[in-house]
Amino acid sequence: MSDEILQAYSLIRSGNPAKAKLLLNGALVYELENQEILFAIDCCNFWIDVVERCGGIKDAFERGETYCNEWKNFLVFLKREKKTFDRTLFAVKTGVFSLALACYNELAGERDPAQKAEVLRKTGLCYKKLGSYETARNCLADANSVKPETAAIIAELADCYALCAEERHAKVLFREAFYVDPQKIDPAFLDSELINCLMRNVQDRGYSGAALMEWIPVYGQLYGVFTVKRKLRPTEIARLKQEIYAKENEIKDPSCQTELLTPRLINLYFWLVDYYLSTNEDVSKVNEIVTRIKILDTEIYELYVK
Repeated sequence: MSDEILQAYSLIRSGNPAKAKLLLNGALVYELENQEILFAIDCCNFWIDVVERCGGIKDAFERGETYCNEWKNFLVFLKREKKTFDRTLFAVKTGVFSLALACYNELAGERDPAQKAEVLRKTGLCYKKLGSYETARNCLADANSVKPETAAIIAELADCYALCAEERHAKVLFREAFYVDPQKIDPAFLDSELINCLMRNVQDRGYSGAALMEWIPVYGQLYGVFTVKRKLRPTEIARLKQEIYAKENEIKDPSCQTELLTPRLINLYFWLVDYYLSTNEDVSKVNEIVTRIKILDTEIYELYVK
């Protein structure tokens, strides 16, 4: 690899795609058919506008959010590319999330609890994308302390545990996050194979978008991924039963979103069955809930009881 290309990658990693493109164009003159150079130029073209636009944004949080949101657009852009190169993508990811991290670091002194938790979450996300998993985990644990029971924070923390090869912690936290609110979890920022393998399997069953996120915890239980469980507190049991009652009434409405309510209710049933089993409740209570699962979805019932 020529010095020009190596320098270009260094510039991409430092968040300067405009200068990197100049070097890549120079290298392309001597290697017109080099697919990696062409791909790197395409990536630079995508990010040059973003970096310039962010340069005009005064608010540090907004700048950081712009980089993170554009990363999701970049992932869509990559799907249109015929061939991608890992070396290029690593350089781009390093550059983008280094820029985003610098934005969030400007807000380290934030005092408002909700905003502080979000800054800590995004700081942890950036460190995770940069491969600093333990630092990311510490940031996300702090975010969780500031604002507990936040699905996005818990899911990112679970992802870090999985990337640190602490699978047991990852499983219990992923299960928790998808119980709290699947719709608040952004799959674009989850990197571990533990959760991505599960997501691919659920996608292969034909689910996408909001429905995909609701079915993940259901199949997470059926496929043996969300198997590490914790004991529920009395207040949580009351809340779980109340939520089941509300969802059962909601699903009776013909105009309801059945595609979202069905998996949500099934997952709630799973939690209640697990509670009954852990407390040695009368088997009739377990059978009653399993029957409700059968009424909702016979296929899920067959997978659950086999």
